[in-house]
Amino acid sequence: MGGTRRLNMTRAGANLTLTTSRALVLDFVRSAGPISRVELATLTGLTPATMTNVMRQLLTDGLVVEVGRDLSTGGKPRVLLDINPTARFAVGIQLGADSLTYVVTNLGGAIVGRLRTRGAEDSPPVAVISRMAGRAKQLIEDLGIDGQAVIGVGLAAPGSMDLDKGVLLAPPTLGQWSEYPLRDELEAAIGLPVLLDNDGTTSAVGEFWGGDVPDASTMCAVYLGAGIGAGILIGGTVFRGASSNVGELGQMWMTAPHSGAAPDTLERVAGPAGVAAAVRRALDAGAESSLELGGTDPIADFTLIATAALLGDPVAVAAITHSAQDLAEAVLIAANLFDLDFVVLAGPSVAIAGSMYVEIVQKRLDEGFFAKRRHGIEVRLSTHATDAAAVGAAALVLQHQLAPRSFGS
Repeated sequence: MGGTRRLNMTRAGANLTLTTSRALVLDFVRSAGPISRVELATLTGLTPATMTNVMRQLLTDGLVVEVGRDLSTGGKPRVLLDINPTARFAVGIQLGADSLTYVVTNLGGAIVGRLRTRGAEDSPPVAVISRMAGRAKQLIEDLGIDGQAVIGVGLAAPGSMDLDKGVLLAPPTLGQWSEYPLRDELEAAIGLPVLLDNDGTTSAVGEFWGGDVPDASTMCAVYLGAGIGAGILIGGTVFRGASSNVGELGQMWMTAPHSGAAPDTLERVAGPAGVAAAVRRALDAGAESSLELGGTDPIADFTLIATAALLGDPVAVAAITHSAQDLAEAVLIAANLFDLDFVVLAGPSVAIAGSMYVEIVQKRLDEGFFAKRRHGIEVRLSTHATDAAAVGAAALVLQHQLAPRSFGS
């Protein structure tokens, strides 16, 4: 990862419990490995005795393995340690009205299996829960993974939620799920611990855990699905706000001069439904285009529009450009509020025309970021753009179970 961090306290290890020390060491091995015990002691500030006890535990549990020796130090070669990626696995599920995505990741955050099925649609929650549990169990079995090595399930969902109760609060595209005991019912059905979180937050955690973002960065993962949300990580720790409902960029009110419409939320202007509506208005006005929209499924229409934009269709190019420009204004506000240095764009709605979104958002930040004379902001497309929320949900489980100091709860 980009730059090794050091714990910012003197001999901090003296005040840490063994459990916390174990999580601290494991997180450093994951992010900086292969690494020697000497380097770990320097980075963590742990006492030699504590380091010995922690490393004995991690090696016994199989979470860390010896991977060779460092011959560059002179004198006796140091033993190098690294994560054992196959020691533990986690399941990530992204719940959406239009699709359900399942992934299984190993301890290092790599995807070892994935599956996408039809979404929740208008089915009763109890039926969808049963289907999710069955699909997840089957995926684990098909991969030949020992169930004892699976430590939990992460569930990513859109909209506001009460994480203490494990429920969604008036989700915009999943009306039947409001106040439904989603987390507890899935936990009972699947027989594993379940963590529920917002899709923006899980996307951010996934980027960090997978090693695609430097540890010391202040980053924002912007998630574009049916709606628009975001997750914020500061030095690898989730920023949650007062109720863990941070990052709802899509609820920013804005005026989009190019739309000719009244002020509205970013989500309704720049999200898939808003983009599809703008294209329909252009087509109704006689604009030249090869596009033929279905009109009943905004996600399907948006996919057609994004694909056409890459092929140069003028109506599609204009619609995606306007969407990206509107999104860029919201990201600029977030950048100035949090002094960001990384922005990752993720989600199925940005996967196809992601290059256009990245270019436009990067340009706006280069122009308008208040602290640009001090540092720049890098904008990139998620390496798992389509599956980012599910991948991040699995990473959330790994982080919560194995490195809870940065869980942000």
